[in-house]
Amino acid sequence: MKDAFGAPQSLLVLGGTSEIALATARRLIARRTRTVWLAGRPSPELDAAAVSLRELRTGQDEVTVHTVPFDALDPAAHEETLGKVFAEGDVDMVLLAFGVLGDQGRDEAAPLDAVRVAQTNYTGAVSAGLTCANALRAQGHGALVVLSSVAAERARRANFIYGSSKAGLDAFAQGLGDALHGSGVHVMIVRPGFVRTRMTARLAEAPMATTPEAVAHAIEQGLWRRSETVWVPGRLRLVMAAVRHLPRPLFRRLPL
Repeated sequence: MKDAFGAPQSLLVLGGTSEIALATARRLIARRTRTVWLAGRPSPELDAAAVSLRELRTGQDEVTVHTVPFDALDPAAHEETLGKVFAEGDVDMVLLAFGVLGDQGRDEAAPLDAVRVAQTNYTGAVSAGLTCANALRAQGHGALVVLSSVAAERARRANFIYGSSKAGLDAFAQGLGDALHGSGVHVMIVRPGFVRTRMTARLAEAPMATTPEAVAHAIEQGLWRRSETVWVPGRLRLVMAAVRHLPRPLFRRLPL
């Protein structure tokens, strides 16, 4: 089986400039992955990401990296664009890693900006996720890894627009995993806490902050274990179990 033991030979990344996705691709290339598609908006950053992966070698093996034009906000094009990738051969793993954080204060005052966050993080992910899930089911094997967030667990005053979009994505991925059960396709949801990336550089660092490399390691381990949900760091599972059940009057007073 091509994607046995969580070591895919081929990888499709939706969100090809994501630091978490690229860290994951590097880990998988170091093991077994030899073909990568980086899907994202055409840009110098996407091209540079492809070059950085092409430079990786394991022994004498070359790593083949393609860039694919992809826009989460253009769901009408998803079936055609992503269908071309699957038409080239089996894809062992899809990593859905695109998303935007938005600006809570600005987005509350500008509803269309808030809608853009929701359309990117949720609507675009539903479209791309179903397109890839159907293709994976047709080939009879593969993994779909969905990058959610700890913010999906409970909406916070400080980022409820982003959190609600991730909550929708998380619920969608859970249901999709159940729908694909028994098909040979495995869905894994990843819920990181605060990750030190370009996207969070302007924010104050939260407790238990982590790195793209740590998330990538957790993804690799989760694939190996066939996990359905992965928390990064792992102790966030217990923390959020408590936070989820706090009475709302108390929850509102917490410095979250």
